Amino acid sequence: MPKLAHFRAKHGGPAAAPAGPTTILHIDMDAFFVSVELLAHPELQGLPVVVGGQRDQRGVVTSASYEARRFGVHSAMPLRTAAKLCPQAVFLDGHHELYGEWSDRVAAILSKYSPVVEMASIDEAYLDLAGTERLHGPALCAANNLLREITATTSLPCSGGLGASRLIAKVASEQAKPRGLVWVPAGSEESFLAPLAARRIPGIGKMTENSLKTFGVETVGQLQQLTQERLEQLFGKWGTALYRKARGIDSYEFFVDAEAKSLSHNQTFGRDTNDAEKLHATLSHLCQKVSKRLRDAGLHARTITLTVRFANFRTITRSQTLPGPSDLDSVFLKAVLHLFARSWSGKAMLRLVGVALSGFSAGSGQLDLLDPGRREKLERLARTTDRLRDKFGFSKLQLGGSLAGRPERE
Repeated sequence: MPKLAHFRAKHGGPAAAPAGPTTILHIDMDAFFVSVELLAHPELQGLPVVVGGQRDQRGVVTSASYEARRFGVHSAMPLRTAAKLCPQAVFLDGHHELYGEWSDRVAAILSKYSPVVEMASIDEAYLDLAGTERLHGPALCAANNLLREITATTSLPCSGGLGASRLIAKVASEQAKPRGLVWVPAGSEESFLAPLAARRIPGIGKMTENSLKTFGVETVGQLQQLTQERLEQLFGKWGTALYRKARGIDSYEFFVDAEAKSLSHNQTFGRDTNDAEKLHATLSHLCQKVSKRLRDAGLHARTITLTVRFANFRTITRSQTLPGPSDLDSVFLKAVLHLFARSWSGKAMLRLVGVALSGFSAGSGQLDLLDPGRREKLERLARTTDRLRDKFGFSKLQLGGSLAGRPERE
């Protein structure tokens, strides 16, 4: 599991153009949810496809293919509106666990190119390629190879933007879509942004766009003509940010959270349930998910926490600290079921259950409550199932306990 980076705000200092080499890469998966669905339905290639539900449902569009976007369909649009704009579109239900599995595969590829990877969302990430030249060559070469490897390995299309700041990399990847790579050399940030609509700047939404238009500002170039003082008069502190953004200047910097405090998975049920078989199956499924993430990170955990949320939204948590650290599904599941028996009467309707692991250590010492022969068999089973899940997807291989109640997708 790659070490994730995060961003923190920079405070103070004058607004200056991005400094240093162009090593910040933004990777954006093209129409990600649609692209994943097309892997299972190749016959829909080239057709307008909408993911999120059926045309007559009350939900919203999660993702739309580029063929559907030509008719004005976009994410967050009501499904019924999308059906009116593009009646010939194929509507598909979403499969969020499947998208998570493919996102994990992409993240594994990203971590090969940089020790600093931040998954900004399920379908986009930032990398800092600084210091990787000896392994992967110049940043532009590495970015190109990375995009090609993602598509060759997963068959999923993606785009990238390379620049000296996070903001520039983000805008560049948008300009590269679909299936492209845009590099913005250091010093050319203002000229790159100038012809773009002001709305293309991250953080500028519809309200700010309309406000800018009242002052005759429609492009970034026109925004660049306003002084910082003038923008602060018009927008207060937001004016300072607009002045910086128009020049491609970040308000954030990388830092690495060296050690995760916990790993967790929750399941919210579509309908409240007191079906014991289903609840036990779901807890088994969640234990397997979080245990695999733990093993991927090369960690062992000593504390396991159960979360139970009732139909009235009352939420309780119960924790158990094991005698020693472990990374085995069966050890965690035994503790979880014990906690669950203490937390649920067997009758109350439940809305959510969750499993979390904490108290991490990097050592290889396993909880010694099992005889050595049985423990060795369980460790071999865990390693084998992890390899198969990495190859075919997590949902393709489940332990028997999680199949009985057919747990819902997360």
